[in-house]
Amino acid sequence: MYAHDRDQDLHWMRRAISLAALCPPAAGAYSVGAVIVGGDGSELASGYSREADPHEHAEEAALAKLPTGDPHLAGATIYSTLEPCSQRHSPRTPCAQRIIAAGIPRVVIAWREPSLFVDDCVGYEELVEARVDVVELPELAAAAKAVNSHLGRLT
Repeated sequence: MYAHDRDQDLHWMRRAISLAALCPPAAGAYSVGAVIVGGDGSELASGYSREADPHEHAEEAALAKLPTGDPHLAGATIYSTLEPCSQRHSPRTPCAQRIIAAGIPRVVIAWREPSLFVDDCVGYEELVEARVDVVELPELAAAAKAVNSHLGRLT
């Protein structure tokens, strides 16, 4: 099994940040990138916000590229530049719930969702409660926020 270390986490998060830069800017939405890495350290899928439609989230885009119940997900890590959402304005399933349902045991994020669109995002807490290992990389938060400059000042 792939051994997680800080250097690999930083590598994959930088890849996710590069994907976030591909997002078409939207006044009411974050630009987020996501990469799913298998237990062997290989990239299984990736995605970014609004990749296929205006309401699509990055984690949703990446997960959609894999078959439901893919056995590789049981040992995977998903890297997301922003905390997976716990609620949506559209009728779609929130990303934290999608990750839990997919059986991904580890999530790495660059920063927690501020209260710009949602007063209290609890994706982090929902994942932890579901026994998902959640790691935050604060040293890459500024880079993840920078691709969201279209939203103004983010804290």
